[in-house]
Amino acid sequence: MKEFLKKHLLIIVFITAGGIAGFLYWKFVGCLSGTCIIKSAWYISTAYGMGIGWILGSLAGDLVVSFKKNKKA
Repeated sequence: MKEFLKKHLLIIVFITAGGIAGFLYWKFVGCLSGTCIIKSAWYISTAYGMGIGWILGSLAGDLVVSFKKNKKA
């Protein structure tokens, strides 16, 4: 379990931050009429935020790994 957390910590942090950002987006921007697909329900905007966080976390993790490889070489 510790190895999993150590390996995927950056992705977990980005997913959590994305979920929080998605919820805050719904809370403060939101859609009053309820016809907006992403902004109408808190769980949809939170899920979209988590998805974007996952993508950005994966990209950031790949960049960190490539920088570590370049430093060793």
